Amino acid sequence: MSIHAFKMQLKPGVVAEYRKRHDAIWPELSALLSEAGIFDYSIFLDEETLSLFAVLKLRDDNRRDTLPDHPVMQRWWDYMAPLMEVQPGNQPREWPLPLLFHMD
Repeated sequence: MSIHAFKMQLKPGVVAEYRKRHDAIWPELSALLSEAGIFDYSIFLDEETLSLFAVLKLRDDNRRDTLPDHPVMQRWWDYMAPLMEVQPGNQPREWPLPLLFHMD
């Protein structure tokens, strides 16, 4: 198992809509993430900067690298693109966050 943390960026005025869409996450997306070896996934908001901080755990045999090519993932990114900073293809821009401290 490994832990992956990264930052994303919301656009102004979309926090409520972002929360609403994640509260109603598509079952097929949730299943896809689980099948790719992702579990215990949380996203936190810095309300002052609108930065999102994501932390997820990955199984050792994860296939997270296959997600960008999956049609369900691509549809989700298209759905979320109006709310976030994205790359070409609507994948959210991610900034990795290095681990500085962990306490079990």
